[in-house]
Amino acid sequence: MTKQSVSLWFDTLCPWAWMTSRWLCEVSAVRNVDITWNVMSLYFLNKDRPTISAEYLDNAKKALGPLRIISQAEKIYGPKIKGDLYTAFGEEIHLNKMKFSEELNVKAIAKTELPSDFIKYAQDESLDSVILESHNAGISKVGEDVGTPIISVDEVAFFGPVISPAPKGEEAGKLFDSVVGVASYSGFFEMKRTRTVKPIFN
Repeated sequence: MTKQSVSLWFDTLCPWAWMTSRWLCEVSAVRNVDITWNVMSLYFLNKDRPTISAEYLDNAKKALGPLRIISQAEKIYGPKIKGDLYTAFGEEIHLNKMKFSEELNVKAIAKTELPSDFIKYAQDESLDSVILESHNAGISKVGEDVGTPIISVDEVAFFGPVISPAPKGEEAGKLFDSVVGVASYSGFFEMKRTRTVKPIFN
């Protein structure tokens, strides 16, 4: 059976992207998929939108630190490190409720056994062009009126799914089959209902 290429675009800030990423990890155990992790930025997506609060944008800008670290790690160690770093950051941000800070960066870097001086890249604004390139690659597949996560499966791309909690085992596989099946229809654009729960991480 041919392996499906699955790409996910995330910002470490987004709890919904984290939920979706954990679902994809479950999918990888029950379906023949190869996952590529890609950064995008909710700061760059929303910074020129007048309806977005200054508080939200400030936090989204702080989230560029982890994205810069992830982008530099890819440059040196290759794309596979991105998934490990995203997991390290996500566990601290979403499970341990850490705020964006130097302490967060130190903990995530230590989890992946990167050199401790990697923390300097959190302040390296020259890496923003790398983030933007990846961000724009994701947005180009689905349009501007979405957020994170963005998923591409072979030639099919979509925003979401927004799920809570993340299904496990074969249930995760069935959801994957269904979502990709629906999104594969070229005339399909949107299906939505009101969220009744917050992200359930466990």
